[in-house]
Amino acid sequence: MEMKKSVAILIATSLVVTASAQKHPKAPKSLRLYVFDCGTIHTTNGDAYSLKKEEMGSTEMSIPCFLIVHPRGTLMWDNGDIPDSAFKPGGGPASVGVVTQDKPLLPQLAAVGYTPADIKYLAMSHYHGDHVANANAFADSIWLVRKVERDRMFSDTPIPRSDPANYALLKNSKTVIIDKDEYDVFGDGKVIIKSTPGHTPGHQSLFLKLAKTGPVVLSGDLYHYPEERTLNRLPVAEFNQEQTAASRAELEVFLKKTGAQLWIQHDFLGNAKLKKAPEFYE
Repeated sequence: MEMKKSVAILIATSLVVTASAQKHPKAPKSLRLYVFDCGTIHTTNGDAYSLKKEEMGSTEMSIPCFLIVHPRGTLMWDNGDIPDSAFKPGGGPASVGVVTQDKPLLPQLAAVGYTPADIKYLAMSHYHGDHVANANAFADSIWLVRKVERDRMFSDTPIPRSDPANYALLKNSKTVIIDKDEYDVFGDGKVIIKSTPGHTPGHQSLFLKLAKTGPVVLSGDLYHYPEERTLNRLPVAEFNQEQTAASRAELEVFLKKTGAQLWIQHDFLGNAKLKKAPEFYE
């Protein structure tokens, strides 16, 4: 009798745990943006961006990761430089090269109620290592990418500043190839992926129409430092400098048209002022 009772308890407990694991977060009534801290690049000069140190507010770069939560689904935008697997069990920071990060991404995601299984879409500004480190964790999401970018990621030509092993699982992901300058993710004009090539062949930026915060554009690496924008400087090692200049000019027109703020993702001082998850923008 006791054994039957114990088995029943174990089965009931298992069902509760399974149900809990399968429970998805409740969709919000309006668009939300969560900003996660995915580390810092400890650069010491701006030579690669045609900037002198004395011209810069800071030479360091922030690495944010973003979760966009829409009433119709979720989108993960960029996912860091250090994969969660590089962190030691039990917590504590991790470092890879000149990058340090206090805590891994997925626990930060869990702290706001989400797991990779809850993420409907994955999109990345581009394929460089500081934007794709945890891409494999979202291989079951629908990957939104431009053909030239995907082709480059899975070509035999080595990619500088990136480890293909960190995104290898995306090769078999359900994929939507974006073939237009603007891609409306949820079909209501509130989350739009914009083509901004130059830094990489299929680089893209993200427009968000937030009800309270107002419209925002997440730059990807169209700019790295705000001084590139104010002083009109171009990075030295772009995939195509002319494309970058054209993409910047087109985005400036778009910013004026929409009244959107430009959030330069690597802007260390600007990023420090942003509220981080579990707080959110709406």
